[in-house]
Amino acid sequence: MSNQRVSMHGMWSSRTVFVMATIGSAVGLGNIWKFPYITGQYGGGAFVVVYLLCIALIGIPIMMAEILLGRRGRASPISTMGRLAREEGSSPAWSLVGYSGVVAGFLILSFYSVIAGWALAYVFQTAGGALNGVTGESAARLFGDLTGSPVQLMIWHSVFMLMTTMVVARGVRQGLERAVSVLMPVLFVMLLVMVGYAVVEGDFARGFAFLFEADFSRVFQLCTGPAATPECRFTGEPVLVAMGHAFFTLSLGMGAIMAYGAYVPEHASITGATITIAVADTAVALLAGLAIFPIVFASGLEPAAGPGLIFQTLPIAFGNMPGGQWFGTMFFVLLVFAAWSSSISIAEPAVAWLVDTRNWRRAPAAWLVGALAWLLGIASVLSFNIWSGEEYQVFGKTFFELKDFLASNVMLPLGGLLIALFVGYGAARHMALEELAISRQRLFDAWWLVIRYVSPIGIAIVFLNSVGVF
Repeated sequence: MSNQRVSMHGMWSSRTVFVMATIGSAVGLGNIWKFPYITGQYGGGAFVVVYLLCIALIGIPIMMAEILLGRRGRASPISTMGRLAREEGSSPAWSLVGYSGVVAGFLILSFYSVIAGWALAYVFQTAGGALNGVTGESAARLFGDLTGSPVQLMIWHSVFMLMTTMVVARGVRQGLERAVSVLMPVLFVMLLVMVGYAVVEGDFARGFAFLFEADFSRVFQLCTGPAATPECRFTGEPVLVAMGHAFFTLSLGMGAIMAYGAYVPEHASITGATITIAVADTAVALLAGLAIFPIVFASGLEPAAGPGLIFQTLPIAFGNMPGGQWFGTMFFVLLVFAAWSSSISIAEPAVAWLVDTRNWRRAPAAWLVGALAWLLGIASVLSFNIWSGEEYQVFGKTFFELKDFLASNVMLPLGGLLIALFVGYGAARHMALEELAISRQRLFDAWWLVIRYVSPIGIAIVFLNSVGVF
């Protein structure tokens, strides 16, 4: 029984802190960097509606399952899955779910810190006036100079990894809890200030309409080219992208949520906390869209600019708008904070495993994980310059792209699928009933139906699509 166990890593001081920490895990580059640009690529409001449905039908049920497993096991994801498999009379092979999550998180951390390093660099460049009066050509050159320099990328990658490791090494109360207690409120305040700036200086009406007016004919179309004369083709890709992003933005399948669940107080409501986390995570993504799209439209730029929307398109707007230097700096600080809160949670499962199973002290375990992720991250750094040529690619992908594909498109959805299958089929129903403590039987039955059928089918579709089956 979970109420007979106490995590050796410590406990969150309250449900509120747990919720803030998990929001910090979920809110990251995916919300502020990726969500706006994929929304721009896949039709705006209609894509948002599909994304919200995916959060409700896949994200929330799987997050509830992952948190309840963590609280039940009170250990690292690897130890938790092995322990619960034994208790439920299931195959010990279920512990591979924990291993997969830890490895996936480790891979993600090794390239996540490189992208976060870009944001760090842009904080100082923007504050120093490097974006003032910037044109499309000079913005692209500025970004190219950054990614083309192994020395610059190594410096920022190292600084960000150091920031992450220092927090994780201090433990649950002194490190994780203190960090998120500061980072998350500041992040929300800065995001609201950015939305206010977009209202005053941007084309807010057009940005709002783009984000919330749904043209469902666009859900099954992928359009490229200028907004006035787009070239569109029929495809189900936007639906699959929405489903995949809903899964990944909540940090599911990488062990982070399960690790944080191990520190949840016994009396905390998993259901209420999960809904709060999902709503907050979605709100951050939507607020990011409201902060970005009005500025993009007011500057006559394309919302479908792709991954370069934040680092090449948006700087043009900031560089040519009133107060752009100050607000641009704030925006990139916001991006760094979001990445920092997520990277802390990504590192936690591997550190917890070393403490659980190898009897390491927390600080050395954190520094080892950080050092190994930093070393593996060097391949990501070089992928943008020295190792960018075809002779260094594997299966047509750079090392950065390969790690991103393996972790995000293969290991995470597979881990989430196996979590749903273990809770729905590998464990007894009463385990979930005890941990969730849902007072209304019909609500539990609805969740049980979703976790056994709806979520696994949805995740399987994402997984099979990502590996090219269809």
